[in-house]
Amino acid sequence: MNTMDLQHRKEVLPALTPQNDPWDPIRSMQKFGRHKLTSVEMTVSNLCNMRCEHCAVGDTLVMAEPAKIPLELMIKRLDEVEHLETISITGGEPSFSDKTVKEYMVPLLQYARSRGIRSQINSNVTLPYSRYEQLAPYLDVMHISFNYTNADDFHQIGFAKAGHSVPREAAVRMYDRMIDNTRKLVDAGVLVSAESMINYRTHDKIDEIHRLIMDMGCQRHEVHPMYPSSFAKDLPAITRLEMRRSIEKLLDTRDPSVWMLFGTLPFYHCSDDAEERALLKRLSAEPNVTVRNDPDGRNRLNVNLFTGEVFVTDFSDVPAFGNIGGEKLDDLFDRWLDHELAKSVNCHCPAASCCGPNLLVKDMYYNEIDFHQRRAVL
Repeated sequence: MNTMDLQHRKEVLPALTPQNDPWDPIRSMQKFGRHKLTSVEMTVSNLCNMRCEHCAVGDTLVMAEPAKIPLELMIKRLDEVEHLETISITGGEPSFSDKTVKEYMVPLLQYARSRGIRSQINSNVTLPYSRYEQLAPYLDVMHISFNYTNADDFHQIGFAKAGHSVPREAAVRMYDRMIDNTRKLVDAGVLVSAESMINYRTHDKIDEIHRLIMDMGCQRHEVHPMYPSSFAKDLPAITRLEMRRSIEKLLDTRDPSVWMLFGTLPFYHCSDDAEERALLKRLSAEPNVTVRNDPDGRNRLNVNLFTGEVFVTDFSDVPAFGNIGGEKLDDLFDRWLDHELAKSVNCHCPAASCCGPNLLVKDMYYNEIDFHQRRAVL
């Protein structure tokens, strides 16, 4: 299939909008009455040109990496997923190696486009635009992290775990390139979703960050509270009250014409806290605002393309529970749903369109709570 055919396939698919978010597991739950594997995430690199203090996979980053499993095996396993709707490509910085871009990322995106499924790449977009230019014709969503109010923020946050001094001038050049690349990708027709984390650095200036994201031309602003875990476990945690006030501040000052996607919130309609329930009610009434249920372990699995191992998520403490070398992804997903950990968070409230907390949120805030025994207060 040539580039023009692939572009046409993109144009005939329904647009990604607040009403159409195929990454949200609530869709398959509503369609099938249970969680189904509709999304596969692939880790294609453990290399990265940054060392962000909040990085969820920082412990896996390396200076040199081994060979990957054959692309043909990954494609075969994707072919076998009966209800596949989306793929995601992550790292490290997935595009760190031009060889990985050409030999793995472009073919995977072309596969997705030919099958009529959506694709996303998680990138810092700080490398030369030629890397992303190869991907843009076939890509639906470029997901970037943006937690900065200026280049100095970027310098301080983005290289906090570098282990050596990074000149400010080098960081400024990367910051400027990130903004320039973002604008080019938007002009190329890619939906750029800029994710900001609500944490100890950002919670009181999330409105400033939002304005910069709008200035970059991003079509979506994604907001997630940060939970200290893995590589970032030593970072200070903020309270649920600080999270709630930060979100309220953002809602008061945001551009209402732009899609704002919230995820991994520690707030639920079954909460005893009336103010948290009021925030959820406001979120559901705001124009162009959505709250996405967490895909990891609900409708998505992660495949490590170096080992073939399959995980709940790319930064989970849950060990691998299979390998695509000898098993189908649908079978591995069913095995995960039978796991005691999966059962502990596998609740569903149709009235609230809620799939409950993920493992991180439950461990941090609701360790003693059985969500199966709670009911929404609407």
